[in-house]
Amino acid sequence: MLEESFSQVYTKFKLHFYQEIFSRFQNREASLTAVETFCMEIILALKEPTINEFASFVHISSPNAAYKVNNLIQKGYVEKVQSSHDRREYHLRPTKKYMEYYNISSNYLKEVMDRVKTRFTQEEAVELDRMLQVVGQELMPEVELK
Repeated sequence: MLEESFSQVYTKFKLHFYQEIFSRFQNREASLTAVETFCMEIILALKEPTINEFASFVHISSPNAAYKVNNLIQKGYVEKVQSSHDRREYHLRPTKKYMEYYNISSNYLKEVMDRVKTRFTQEEAVELDRMLQVVGQELMPEVELK
């Protein structure tokens, strides 16, 4: 039952995102491919990785990662930012253009969380938060985030 409930919530978040993306591109062609969308989600989640960090995370070669990143730069969704610690190193930062695209998903998340706070007591919401933190930090060691 727990697996089914969690799967349903996860699926509903994904489907809502897809609905919004398709409705926004009804009158024009989408500018990000599905793979590029996945790449952008990863870059955002890794919080300004280098190309090598991105490549390592997704288990692809650095040249392949550089090719994907360069396409995203050309489309205006990523920019390279020089590291303040090591001037030879560049970090990948999502642009405002991508963040407007991404906000489709994050706005819905905020809306659902507002409903959680309304529907449940503060104690229940705090307990849900605690359980989600345990899941994210302890029970998913395969996915390391900064």
